[in-house]
Amino acid sequence: MNSEVAVNKDPIVLKEARRKELMGKIKKNKWIYLMLLPGILYFIIYKYIPMYGLIIAFQDYKPYLGISGSEWVGLEHFERLFTDPDFWMIFGNTLMLFALNLILFFPIPIILALMLNEVRYMAFKRTVQTLIYIPHFMSWVIIVSIGYVMLTLDGGVINGLLTAIGLEKINFLLNPDWFRPIYITQVIWREAGWGTIIYLAAMAAINPQLYEAARMDGASRLQQMWHITLPAIKGVIIILVILKIGDVLELGFEHVFLLLNAANREVAEIFDTYVYTAGLKQGQFSYSTAVGFFKGIVGLILVIFANWLAKKSGEEGIY
Repeated sequence: MNSEVAVNKDPIVLKEARRKELMGKIKKNKWIYLMLLPGILYFIIYKYIPMYGLIIAFQDYKPYLGISGSEWVGLEHFERLFTDPDFWMIFGNTLMLFALNLILFFPIPIILALMLNEVRYMAFKRTVQTLIYIPHFMSWVIIVSIGYVMLTLDGGVINGLLTAIGLEKINFLLNPDWFRPIYITQVIWREAGWGTIIYLAAMAAINPQLYEAARMDGASRLQQMWHITLPAIKGVIIILVILKIGDVLELGFEHVFLLLNAANREVAEIFDTYVYTAGLKQGQFSYSTAVGFFKGIVGLILVIFANWLAKKSGEEGIY
């Protein structure tokens, strides 16, 4: 008996047992791992391998010399970034657009999902879902072009209506005060419907008996939504908030770039468009890489902090 215990505690035997157990799990779930393979390869090839290029943020990179031949300058590009007169303008614009996304856009998919979850006529529900999903499949070029047709000063639909009711035309596209309302409206129109998918999937996993018990207790539909549906999807909402916070400086280049012009630059220039201008237009590869590095570090710190805060509050984080 003692010899069996000794054998079972042998590190070599335990290691072999764990290896066999792991191989057994992989063999059992081989098709799932095969499905994961394209995604894993995508992240390795397009996310991790390119991180080697971050080295040029600490160099005076010259394309003809390459990474190995370029001169090291240390933190010079980061010092330039933080002392640039435009830094705080760009930082403030980026934070403002992120705040609009978090405060105005983020709750709308939740509200839409709650409303769709209450619809009992399935044909109507599917029709509405299809209509609100369609904008997601349009590129930002199309979305902004539609906005241009609607808002342009010469022949725009909105200005045509303003003129018809006796009001003066408004130059929406060149007025800095209108940039942020136009930006967030287009974000909501394009992405709100698509964002409902995750929440509807989470709601589908809620036990129907909870609703039946609530109805027997006399709870209204609104009370069921508040006391059953929302608490049930709270974990999903928190995880998506954490991931959203990680993108605080990563608003996306294409949408803002298409809306950006000389008249609204003071409120529209963000880090993504700044990197494009400095890196590709002006050929300052090291400096633009330093800006991108700064964005990534800020996002990582905020994700870690938000995850820690969620766990301190008794919720599950992303790790």
